[in-house]
Amino acid sequence: MPQPLPQGFRISAATGIHKGDRQYQQDQVVLMQHPRAQGCLLGVVADGMGGRSGGREAADQVLLTARQLFERFDPVGDDGAALLRSMVAQAHMVIKLTAISAEQEPHSTIAAFLVLPKGECLWAHVGDSRIYHFHQGRLIHRTRDHSYVQTLVDRGELSEEQARVHPDSNILIGCLGSEADPPLGEHRTQLAAGDVILACSDGVWHYFNDAELGVLLSAVSPRDATELLVEKARSRSRGGGDNLSLVVVGISPLED
Repeated sequence: MPQPLPQGFRISAATGIHKGDRQYQQDQVVLMQHPRAQGCLLGVVADGMGGRSGGREAADQVLLTARQLFERFDPVGDDGAALLRSMVAQAHMVIKLTAISAEQEPHSTIAAFLVLPKGECLWAHVGDSRIYHFHQGRLIHRTRDHSYVQTLVDRGELSEEQARVHPDSNILIGCLGSEADPPLGEHRTQLAAGDVILACSDGVWHYFNDAELGVLLSAVSPRDATELLVEKARSRSRGGGDNLSLVVVGISPLED
């Protein structure tokens, strides 16, 4: 079993983003260090949808909301889960308001994780951008997509592998900016040395199974992992790849 973090631990992190084979970049990604608390991080991936300007504007709004709320967050006295819920709710509302005056319909996914100074990690996600937690290459937990094919997997009608290549794999049942309130996936875990957290858009995870991701993330640094994952996804897409965005955070003991 993973052991809780010692008092001193090292965090290594990297982000990656690529336009893929699309004409426009609608993904956005950010990794933020808390301005006043060492060891407190926020990672956010937003996959915008809704045409050239609509999707990018929606993803930009997700990141702007995340920055504003995170800067005011007190890791000691405030509720981290409430912070993530507020990010989702406020970004959703602003994107909906933007749509009133926009020519297109802006929408976005969100996959956000918060690392607190003592090693607790909290997640929130809407849509099909994912968060993974690996320990020494073994999958501990990952988000469940808010998508049509995920409902088929849940009912036992498709395998995970079949869902990845299903022609309707891009159909979401929830996202930010939709008419209905978006579904919200939440998770809480304690990080340990040897852990890796990956958040990414579907332009990345679509080309890998969980085992492949675990092996790669355990073998190289977060910086190298972001480069390799983008490179392999680009190769496997064979000229038909989506925008790609990801953030990788690795935890190791100081003595390493």
